[in-house]
Amino acid sequence: MKGLYLVEPVVALYAFSTYLTYPLVQQYVYRRLWQQLTNSTYPVSDNTSTCARANASDHDNRTFYLQEVQEQVSLFSLYSQVLSAVPSLLVTLLLVAYSDRAGRKVAIVLPLVGTLLYTLSLLAVSYFHLNVYLLVGATFLSALFGGLGTFLGSCFAYVADLSGAGGQRMTLRIAGLDMMIGLLSGAASLCTGYFLRAAGFDGPFLTSAVCQVLVLLYAVFILEETVTRPDADPDEGSAVRQMFSTVYWMFTRAGPKQRMLLVLLVFIFTSFSFTYVGSFSLLVLYELNEPLCWTEILIGYGAALSTTIFLFSFAGVAAFTYCGAPQLLVVLIGILSLATGMTMVAFSKTTLMIFLARLPMLLSIMPFSVLRSMMSKIIRKSEQGALFALLSFAEVLTANVSAAVFNTLYAATVAWYPGFVFLVSAGLCVIPTMLLGVVCALGADVAAEDEAAVLVGESEERP
Repeated sequence: MKGLYLVEPVVALYAFSTYLTYPLVQQYVYRRLWQQLTNSTYPVSDNTSTCARANASDHDNRTFYLQEVQEQVSLFSLYSQVLSAVPSLLVTLLLVAYSDRAGRKVAIVLPLVGTLLYTLSLLAVSYFHLNVYLLVGATFLSALFGGLGTFLGSCFAYVADLSGAGGQRMTLRIAGLDMMIGLLSGAASLCTGYFLRAAGFDGPFLTSAVCQVLVLLYAVFILEETVTRPDADPDEGSAVRQMFSTVYWMFTRAGPKQRMLLVLLVFIFTSFSFTYVGSFSLLVLYELNEPLCWTEILIGYGAALSTTIFLFSFAGVAAFTYCGAPQLLVVLIGILSLATGMTMVAFSKTTLMIFLARLPMLLSIMPFSVLRSMMSKIIRKSEQGALFALLSFAEVLTANVSAAVFNTLYAATVAWYPGFVFLVSAGLCVIPTMLLGVVCALGADVAAEDEAAVLVGESEERP
């Protein structure tokens, strides 16, 4: 049976199954720790939130427990991030390099296996009421198979293999994958609250596991490989050494201005990723706290609205590109979008305000795609793979470190001001903004493709 060269179903079903459980993990841990600390069932009602019930009687005691549970859940997230950070980084780096020789499917299938094991662990802990801290070990086990960065990077590489030299075709397929992730994750997030209320935690966890089994079977038996493995490959480590060597020469062979420009753009990319991932990782926990105390339905709506950022940011990039706006200006607008939204979140005390706070953030994904494009224009064609491997590694590193840092800060400040961590997030946006100013001062607006072409030409003429 001849396989298919369609990776889109893998991405679609993976996004749906992952975001079907993602908003529920913190809620599940929150309720389990509430039961352990208070020796009482979590207060759930169709019409009233935990805060409303707390205001009815014994408000001070419940407020104390809310703060204690918030701190414990934040520390739980910290433990999970710390234990998964190192294996996830190493496996991502090795698989990205190894897939150039062994094929893309190995780097697609292994993260799927890890995600399935984690989801089955969620189901087992929920169904059998096991110790909730077993999920920390499940996170570590899943990280040994790679993570979301490994999976998506391999899927994008798979599309690039099929597109060949057709730049426009590759751009459209990659944009289609981004749109699919936003749509399917939004649909999954929207239904989590209703699913949880109708079937408890076991229902969505089981459904997610079934979807992941289906996508794993498709990836293994139907998806066709795009890379031909050599007959003899005695030195498997040479792929890793080659990648490190290419990254090294990517910087050393560049001219001074080109090297400085590339370093600045990498720092802008990583600093903005640090702020974005860290702040968004705490939104659900913040919404569960006073005075919001959202129900599972509202959390599902909020998560769905957050995923529309992918769609609006894509539309924003397309519109600004069509109008001929400088790329650095597009990056600046995206940074200001995140800073404005997080500032509003920090002062949001009502459901309406927390929903409205997401509106300014609708363009906050734009810097990622634009910065990738800017960096790819100022290096040689033979160094593109090394660049994107470096960016993938940086994304995984900043995601793990930022989540750990922000969770620690939230646990330390939740008692006196829960929104403080979001003000810190908005303040950290000053760093990539200042670096953008340095890039402008150097006269290196990479949106001007002619200047980029001259830089590349000068470096290639150098012996």
